[in-house]
Amino acid sequence: MNPIRGSGSRMADDGVQYELKSVQAIRGIEARSIAKWQKAGWEFVDQNQGTLRTTLNFRRPKPKVPWVLIAVAAGVVLLLAIVGGIASALQGGDDKNSKPTTSPSETTVVASGKPSETPKPEESASDESEADQVLTVKNSKDLAALLAVRDYCDEAIGTFAAKYEGRTIEFDGSIASMPNHGDYNTRYDIGVYPGDKGPKSVVGPAFKFEDVNVSDLHLTGANIPDSIGTGDLLHVVARVGDYNPNQCLFFLEPVSTTIR
Repeated sequence: MNPIRGSGSRMADDGVQYELKSVQAIRGIEARSIAKWQKAGWEFVDQNQGTLRTTLNFRRPKPKVPWVLIAVAAGVVLLLAIVGGIASALQGGDDKNSKPTTSPSETTVVASGKPSETPKPEESASDESEADQVLTVKNSKDLAALLAVRDYCDEAIGTFAAKYEGRTIEFDGSIASMPNHGDYNTRYDIGVYPGDKGPKSVVGPAFKFEDVNVSDLHLTGANIPDSIGTGDLLHVVARVGDYNPNQCLFFLEPVSTTIR
């Protein structure tokens, strides 16, 4: 498939040097990724569509190096180093005759300080119970903030994934995409966004259930459908997996799923 060109490819070569960036976006949400990087100062050049993901190419002019200011700053640093060396040499003789300002008794007091207290048994038990707790927007400020991020490549997503890896989270979401996984007909890579807008969602991370079939979602509730698809509303309980900052994908392992 031929790449779709952006306005940047039609600009004449004016001798400006550019730095280049390529990012991966999930099929169907390319516009969201393009808007994000354009807001950060990158010019959209073109895109190449794959089966599951689209490669977006951007560029922006390289900043000019202010050589004059760098030379002046280097000269100032060198001058300060010379002045500091002279001052240190002049004061060297006085230091030999100086006397210690700390008395032996003061030193003894510092050395005889009490050792730090060890954690109490009840505190360790509390930590274990918190580790088993399912995180929701009501009991976790971190999860509430995560589900409300406006940029699905936000650095806060990686921070959350690293802090809570292996923990269980619970939230309302919707299916944003559901392509087949590889050549399989009954296994999927399911993209899930927080909220009810499916592929039109503009908040929260790009959660992903990778290489799963419908039974792997562990559907529960009174009304279990025969099939699911893009736009379906879910109540998700899942374990936190890895976050891929290059693809901006947050992987989850489904524990239970309810159709809302």
